[in-house]
Amino acid sequence: MLLKKTLLIVALLMPSLFVQAHEYDAGTLHIDHPWSRAMPPVASTAAAYFVIHNKGDQADRLIGASTPVAAKAELHEHVHAGGVMKMQQVQDVSLPAGGEVKFGPMGYHVMLFGLKKQAASGEKFPLTLVFEKAGKVDVEVAVQDEAPSEGDDHSHQHNGH
Repeated sequence: MLLKKTLLIVALLMPSLFVQAHEYDAGTLHIDHPWSRAMPPVASTAAAYFVIHNKGDQADRLIGASTPVAAKAELHEHVHAGGVMKMQQVQDVSLPAGGEVKFGPMGYHVMLFGLKKQAASGEKFPLTLVFEKAGKVDVEVAVQDEAPSEGDDHSHQHNGH
């Protein structure tokens, strides 16, 4: 009984220990580990990354994002153009039925402009993702120094524009 009481007290005082993997579901969509790389305090922009799994038999589209911590959030992707890597805005990102799309460095990402305050490593901030069919999904983005190592062995489909 003492062990159960101790675990309960630890769970109540330190819930983050029991909620390390932050995942979110909206209908048939599953969103894995939203994260952002810690930036210098003077930076006015940041990027949010995650993986979206569409477990349903119908395609969906990510059509927008917003957050109270920034003036504007846009969907972006990195593309090779004329031998140069550049970033460009996209209006939506297709999520194929039964597939997944990875948002990560040098790929799709949610770009945040006009940050009110740059989040430090270890902090979290809210982000709302807007899907054409699944609607709005509120997630928390974990700010960290390096990209997460989990999920590196997945095969990812990149769909969109």
